[in-house]
Amino acid sequence: MKRRDFFKTATVAGLATFLKPEDALSAGLSSSKAPAVKTDMVAVMGGEPEEMLLVALKEMGGIGKFVKKGQKVVIKPNIGWDRKPELAANTNPDLIAALVKQCKIAGASQIIVFDHTCHDWKKSYTNSGIEAAVLKAGGKMVPGNDESYYAEVDLPHGVNLKKTKIHKSLLECDVWFNVPILKHHGGAKNTISMKNLMGIVWDRGFFHRNDLHQCIADTATFYKKPALNIVDAYRIMKSNGPQGKSEADVVTLKSLIMSPDYVAVDTAAMKMFSQVQPTDIKDVRYIDLAEKLKVGTQNLEKLNVKKIKL
Repeated sequence: MKRRDFFKTATVAGLATFLKPEDALSAGLSSSKAPAVKTDMVAVMGGEPEEMLLVALKEMGGIGKFVKKGQKVVIKPNIGWDRKPELAANTNPDLIAALVKQCKIAGASQIIVFDHTCHDWKKSYTNSGIEAAVLKAGGKMVPGNDESYYAEVDLPHGVNLKKTKIHKSLLECDVWFNVPILKHHGGAKNTISMKNLMGIVWDRGFFHRNDLHQCIADTATFYKKPALNIVDAYRIMKSNGPQGKSEADVVTLKSLIMSPDYVAVDTAAMKMFSQVQPTDIKDVRYIDLAEKLKVGTQNLEKLNVKKIKL
């Protein structure tokens, strides 16, 4: 069996473990009523990005639960790399476009999308496909490449990171969404929702000098939590992250995980990732460290999790 065929097979088996058929719900969108029981997390498999987003939002109570008319919204994808969408280094542009459209439907007065990129920000914004998708959907791209865009905030519950400069758009918005892509990372082991927070701060060098995992967990104590963490697992990078080398590093899962809880969504995403590329969640130390800081929970059994197979 060829290597890529093996991972395709492993993907199916792994997702069957996380998204059991008996947990599948109707994907119909005809009802606008919010679920009677509070949903803590939604995991969707088997659709296109916009379709999965709509299904997940419906289960969480609808976009109107999170965005009110006239509010300023920020969407924070991973746009760190000058890579095309097929390499899974950045968040899927179709997912970001779909979220922008939903925020517009909810009546948002402004929808801003940004990242503090690693590669040249203009090239990353363009070649990721995200800038064009956002502009077409009615959103606005802003840069994050200059210190003047950031303001210092206190992180009183942080252990190593007590202060940091955070992008002003987040400080000034009414609501924001954290939309990472699930992928391998050489230093942090995996990029998920909390690792994506390194794109909201200015001085990332401090993280690498003072225990990367602890600083990621510390950043997650920032008082202004995202309304939702939406993990893009349509394509994931299983190896050679965070940039990837070729499409041989990519597996197509056609999945999405959504929750307001950083720790829970990252735990669920790791369960999914480890079925494709065996990884011990204990190696992704920021998840456990964040739980110790009372950011969220790894105990998914205590949560109301909806698993939907389209």
